[in-house]
Amino acid sequence: MRYRTLGATGTVVSTLCLGTMTFGAETDEAGSFAQLDRFVEAGGTFIDTADVYSAGVSEDIVGRWLRTRPDLRDRLVIATKGRFPMGPGANDAGLSRVHLTRALDASLRRLGVEAVDLYQAHAWDPLTPLPETLRFFDDAVSAGKIRYAGVSNFTGWQLQKAALLTQHLSLTPIVTLQPQYNLLAREIEFELVPVCENEGVGILPWSPLGGGWLTGKYQRDSMPTGATRLGENPQRGVEAYAGRNAEERTWRVLDAVRRVAGEHGVSMSAVSLAWLAARPAVTSVILGARTTAQLDDNLTAADLVLDAEQMRLLDEASAPLVGDYPYGAAGVRQRARDLPAPASGQ
Repeated sequence: MRYRTLGATGTVVSTLCLGTMTFGAETDEAGSFAQLDRFVEAGGTFIDTADVYSAGVSEDIVGRWLRTRPDLRDRLVIATKGRFPMGPGANDAGLSRVHLTRALDASLRRLGVEAVDLYQAHAWDPLTPLPETLRFFDDAVSAGKIRYAGVSNFTGWQLQKAALLTQHLSLTPIVTLQPQYNLLAREIEFELVPVCENEGVGILPWSPLGGGWLTGKYQRDSMPTGATRLGENPQRGVEAYAGRNAEERTWRVLDAVRRVAGEHGVSMSAVSLAWLAARPAVTSVILGARTTAQLDDNLTAADLVLDAEQMRLLDEASAPLVGDYPYGAAGVRQRARDLPAPASGQ
């Protein structure tokens, strides 16, 4: 396992993070405990959850696991999130001070901890003024309930606004962004990655395997069946089968990943995760596994380093499809500027 600082902070985390969205839903408590034990045994130190995962059950499971292993708490960085509905009331959702106060206290109770190391806004809230949310984060840090603040699923302008407001208002900074990011979904590179690089925000990619696509389990023009996410629901979310199957780019990416995996003698999952961990501004890649066997396969990426030619192959195969402007070659050239060449004779 390798380690990096959490964004621009001095806190160190493993470059692989154990995501717990499956806990209490696709993975029972015994299986969840086994994954947590295996992750820590492999050198993992970063665990991510959210109040909305299985309606609080995921946090409950992590909390019970922590209570049975009290010596581990100080070795781990625990992250959770709040924003989505946790009840039927008008104030049971959002990023308002009222909701986040209740949500954070409930998360602390379920996790059985005095503070979470990273508390994240799970998504943008158009009804709550952003300064209200940022001041809540600042107050929660001062109260000792959270140590750092982050956001998830923000767009470029939303993240940049948050970063500038924390500076202007002298509030606790946003240190991480949790977005969808993988070889099949690189659109965050247009705006979000430059903001993160410029503001010292660490990226924590979710869905690093594209909902299972980058494992190589799906075949062209063959609707998946069986006990896989798309086998159970081929129309599932952003990774729905029909759309990605119809894109030639999908199969070009999978061919490139398969080639690099063969060169290293590892799984396609490991290659996809290693590519992502090497991308600019990425702090830690969030793993999401149903079983310990799947987690073990993902953990082989911990010490896998791709060479420059392999990274180039994957970069080119997965290059996002864009027009000339503003994100294509014409727009990039327009924004570029070099220093003058040395004068003749100097």
